[in-house]
Amino acid sequence: MMTIQASAPPATLTAPRSQEDAPHLADLLLQAAEHHPGNGLRYCLTDDVGESRLQPYPELLDEARRILAGLRARGAEAGRKIVLLLERPDDFLPAFWACLLGGMTACPLVPLRNDHERWSAQLAHVNTLLDGPLVVTTARLCDEMPEVPGLEAAVLKDLTAHAGDIAPGDVTLFEARPTDVALLVLTSGSTGNSKAVMLTHANLLASMAAKAETQGLTSSDITLNWISYDHVAALLEAHLLPLSVGATQVQTTPDTILGDPVRFLRLIDAHRVTMTFTPNFLLGLINQALAQLPGELPLDLSSLRHIVSGGEANLVTTGVTFLHNLAPYGLDRGVLWPAFGMTETCAGSIYNRDFPDQDLDAEFAAVGRPVPGLTIRIAAEDGGDRTPADGEVGEVELNGPMVTGGYFNNAQASEDAFTADGWFRTGDLGRLVDGRLTLVGRSKDSVIVNGVNYFSHELESCLEDLDGVRTSYVAAFPTRPEGSDTEQLVVAFATTLDGDDEAGLHRLLIAVRNSIVMTWGFRPALLLPLPADAFPKTSLGKIQRSLMRKRLEAGDYAAHRAAVDDLVTRHLGGYVAPEGEIERALAGIYAELFDMAPETVSATAGFFDLGGTSLDILRMKRLAGSRLGAVDLPVLAILTAPSVRELAKRLAVGEDAEPAVYDPIVPLQTSGDKTPLFCVHPGVGEVLVFVNLAKYFVHERPFYALRARGFNPGERPFESFDEMARTYAAAIREKQPHGPYALAGYSFGSAVAFEIAKILEAEGERVDFLGSFNLPPHIKYRMDELDYIETAVNLAMFLELVSKQQAAELPALLRPLTKEEQLRRLIEIAPPERLSELDLDLARFTAWADLADGLTGLGRTYHPSGTVRSMSVFYAIPLRGTKEDWLNNELRRWDEHTREANRYLDVPGEHYTLMGPQHVPTFQTILRSELDRALHGK
Repeated sequence: MMTIQASAPPATLTAPRSQEDAPHLADLLLQAAEHHPGNGLRYCLTDDVGESRLQPYPELLDEARRILAGLRARGAEAGRKIVLLLERPDDFLPAFWACLLGGMTACPLVPLRNDHERWSAQLAHVNTLLDGPLVVTTARLCDEMPEVPGLEAAVLKDLTAHAGDIAPGDVTLFEARPTDVALLVLTSGSTGNSKAVMLTHANLLASMAAKAETQGLTSSDITLNWISYDHVAALLEAHLLPLSVGATQVQTTPDTILGDPVRFLRLIDAHRVTMTFTPNFLLGLINQALAQLPGELPLDLSSLRHIVSGGEANLVTTGVTFLHNLAPYGLDRGVLWPAFGMTETCAGSIYNRDFPDQDLDAEFAAVGRPVPGLTIRIAAEDGGDRTPADGEVGEVELNGPMVTGGYFNNAQASEDAFTADGWFRTGDLGRLVDGRLTLVGRSKDSVIVNGVNYFSHELESCLEDLDGVRTSYVAAFPTRPEGSDTEQLVVAFATTLDGDDEAGLHRLLIAVRNSIVMTWGFRPALLLPLPADAFPKTSLGKIQRSLMRKRLEAGDYAAHRAAVDDLVTRHLGGYVAPEGEIERALAGIYAELFDMAPETVSATAGFFDLGGTSLDILRMKRLAGSRLGAVDLPVLAILTAPSVRELAKRLAVGEDAEPAVYDPIVPLQTSGDKTPLFCVHPGVGEVLVFVNLAKYFVHERPFYALRARGFNPGERPFESFDEMARTYAAAIREKQPHGPYALAGYSFGSAVAFEIAKILEAEGERVDFLGSFNLPPHIKYRMDELDYIETAVNLAMFLELVSKQQAAELPALLRPLTKEEQLRRLIEIAPPERLSELDLDLARFTAWADLADGLTGLGRTYHPSGTVRSMSVFYAIPLRGTKEDWLNNELRRWDEHTREANRYLDVPGEHYTLMGPQHVPTFQTILRSELDRALHGK
């Protein structure tokens, strides 16, 4: 086997500095506080890059001691596993050090807010894997956390309150052994199969010493971190490493950088940063942002000594462009260090300090040479004893004191990770040339997008549940088109559709794309429907994803790609070039939103046809405001004028436009020849909740949502329940003059839909489908419970401004206040980033709360009477009580108001999440099947 070791002697357990030896990690903080009391953590958590708060190392030590006292008061002693579910760096880092000072084992975790089921599964898995850890979190996250039997949680602020008047110096510290596990880091993977990498005090100390020697860090350095602490590089490369030498650290959050990539440069300038870490994709975002700026920036980047860039492959052109763009600002040509490391190697352990000069002829930069103490060898890909020659590709294996000993509570995974002679198998393919390592691929099936590792099988199992996808014929694999700054996702699949069903295939493409966005949070670069015989499989039936990638990049699927492009273009109405300044600017915004080339965005393509989601609407509002000055672009404008051309007309009219005549019908999807579906809004009056659902009906049936009156200036809210129902019924008949009709209502909207159906039947029309999404006929008792503040808090919970637990507690706390004080308090406690997403301020929230309160008032007057033919009732977990009681004692009362038998359909999720991102793929399948049964006898 080809083997290479750093020329420097093996690292010891002490960083190269004139401090006492550190037998365990707690000593690093003690030494930093003693020898460098003026240095510490500089938190930059506002939009002003110059504004910061310094927490010197002695203060960090004191705060950590207070938290430790609180942990011990909760019964946590040395050896206890502590899960840190803390998002802000000024919460996470003191709690992390409290664990180390007390001999406890820390495990970072991030919340999965947008996917309640996955979050619940994640917490349950962690609770089992770590033998019942204590979760330390914030009050807000504690409220939002799913309930997991046996999982113990503590609120961070309560821990310091438990410490009482104990002086920090009176809190005794635990003398950990070098072999004790200090840190458990969860690997990427689904919530049910992530592994916990064990990193001991000895591992981490060896790594810090080797990194500090390689990077030449000292206490005079200033470092910058913007990555969340569940990423091992953030915790080790960008925090533990600078602390080990007493350097000052600038700490910010991912949102501040990803929302404005150039802010990364401004922070470096403002704080004279000398070292930082970032994955390659941010370099690409900065290149793009700089290209759009009209002139030069007031920047001085001469302080920066090096940027460690790891987490994904470094494209040479991206790095060279970055260096070229920033050379006028004083950035040194040798500042960028492509690197390689894994959680299992304490993050960065191999650095390329020869970039770019030694990599100019390559597509991807080499990752370089190992730190002192780490040895690399290349083993034969087939696992044989043959030793690959210099430059020959094989599997990369590592050995050294910074390499993990294995995975906690997973003996099989630990055994599989090492060779018989004790070398760690990285799962990466690479070659050594003159001692420099270059990675050329992975033997593990995963995709790395923007520095985050995703496992292919997770997505494949999700997509196989979609109607039209053939089981065991789905392959998710990466590709990297020329010029791309990060890997991109390709999903190939075989279908069960008829070969000539073009509309069905287009609908399936949209469903697959939507499900990917819901599951992983980003859009695929390519969807590739292929015949089943185009999927190469092993004798055991496993799809050979790496072979499919090679075939794709060799052009073997060119005809299939062209066919898909042609199909999509035709179903979007062909390409029409944008005209005029506003249309071209909007086309550019659409291209940015949907990762398209601007020249491919047709003026007639719809926002939702291109893949827009409810969150994209909010991004669209912000971009239109910043690029076109359309600060108050209504959501309704995007919903009702979704194409570039239609929206450009709205923007061109501007303030001189006459107020639009109220039309309750919002067309969310207009294609398809089956009976249209009309869905009535919930009690908040808005229809955004239906946006993600509507896209699954493309080319099948139009999907119209009914929006309450009163959102737009000058609109008079409804004065009675009957007026609302009759207004909606008239609008439905204007859109579709005759039945059969398909109606549904979500929550409050169920009662409205029932009344509309009665009106249509009285007019001699057929209503063949009437759906209730989780609400019984008798709503008055619930409306009577909702006074103004209850309604406002309910709206805030619906908009994710407050948690479910907060929603239960806030009304009593806020009721003594005036109405203005109540609403102001709700805005103050709401997450600023969520307010920004929704473009909400106090005035807008007040108007919305007033409208919702008006609808609640109408609900108080409602008494169900009469009958319709039949109903389909979709039931989920209720707001309170059990699902069984909800079904049998509440929802089945619809039987009193129908002439024929009703159908009751169980759907996943809770009342407020049944159409959320995590459940909509399943919900749409159940709903579409029931619609076909009711309307078409299928």
